[in-house]
Amino acid sequence: MTLVKEMTDHKIKDISLSDFGRKEIEIAEKEMPGLLAIRKKYSADKPLRGARITGSLHMTIQTAVLIETLSELGADVRWASCNIFSTQDHAAAAIAARGIPVFAWKGETLEEYWWCTAQALTFPGGKGPNLIVDDGGDATLLLHLGYKAEKDPSVLRRKPSGKEEGIVFETLKKIQAEDPDKWHRAVSELKGISEETTTGVHRLYQMLENDELLVPAINVNDSVTKSKFDNLYGCRESLADGIKRATDVMIAGKVVVVCGYGDVGKGCARSMKAYGARVIVTEIDPVCALQSAMEGFEVKTVEDTLDEGNIFVTATGNKDVITVEHMIKMKDQAIVCNIGHFDHEIQVEGLNDLKNVKKINIKPQVDKYVFPDGHAVFILAEGRLVNLGCATGHPSFVMSNSFSNQTLAQIDL
Repeated sequence: MTLVKEMTDHKIKDISLSDFGRKEIEIAEKEMPGLLAIRKKYSADKPLRGARITGSLHMTIQTAVLIETLSELGADVRWASCNIFSTQDHAAAAIAARGIPVFAWKGETLEEYWWCTAQALTFPGGKGPNLIVDDGGDATLLLHLGYKAEKDPSVLRRKPSGKEEGIVFETLKKIQAEDPDKWHRAVSELKGISEETTTGVHRLYQMLENDELLVPAINVNDSVTKSKFDNLYGCRESLADGIKRATDVMIAGKVVVVCGYGDVGKGCARSMKAYGARVIVTEIDPVCALQSAMEGFEVKTVEDTLDEGNIFVTATGNKDVITVEHMIKMKDQAIVCNIGHFDHEIQVEGLNDLKNVKKINIKPQVDKYVFPDGHAVFILAEGRLVNLGCATGHPSFVMSNSFSNQTLAQIDL
């Protein structure tokens, strides 16, 4: 698969879905007054005229409204999703039908995912973006790691920390062989980055501390009109949507363990409580743990919940929150899912490596793991975002908040 020279307008699942996507976009626009107000205010001035914007953000109906807003303000946009399961194929088709390059489909392999990200970062004439709209920091990572590898090729020869990092290394090696100074050219014209989510912001701060961040970046996530709405109220609705579409389970009467009580965890815990579940919270931050206790939730360690939890939800942004050992000890038929950005909160890869555990695919993004003793657990969306892997993510109205921030950040940069 050529990574640089193959310049196509789009790569999606099915362009014939564009009419369906357009109808849903028109409905979403009525629920996204912030973005439409920005279009109305700035469409005449076109403050993004001439800007080349790369987007790496879930290719949903709501994101389609963001993309068309950026385009309306004058930008030349190329887009990829930031998760292998989160694309809504009819949304991608509607954007491609408008002539906007998009590289995304639901159910990408990791190799395809990083190819799509590279395509979104590659504009005609071998140019890179002036601006990046990122969600989770993968586009930022690919560009910065590629830049570093052009200066020191040994960066890509070290042992990767896991399967996905190995794929990133191979992707960059192919690009370097085809276009040895691609990333230096891109950085020379890059003005800045706006980052959507908590995990991506953590990456940016780490890069800043290590003096590796090459351009200015705006932390969109910590805008009060993003994190206190999207993270909390969005998850309050979309978590249950994902669990129910995947399993049809009745939540009332179940014991739900929510790992993490930040803004996302707060929304998840309130949602499950409202459905009639008994909610237990695990949290290492004493202030957040005390907050959860003051809301009436039990606070325990993960280990102390294994014999009673029916549904486990990770919302920490950390790694190895639920381990293979935890899942071995869980109740029969426990449901395990994640609503943090990356897939490392649950040790799914470790579970797949166990030779004596049988994996049964029930339907897309729902897998049953049967242990030697006969008990089983269900893993949703392979440990990736359950609300986007098994459902359609947050509602349009709350995403209008987040995407209005993104648009204003792009104008500011």
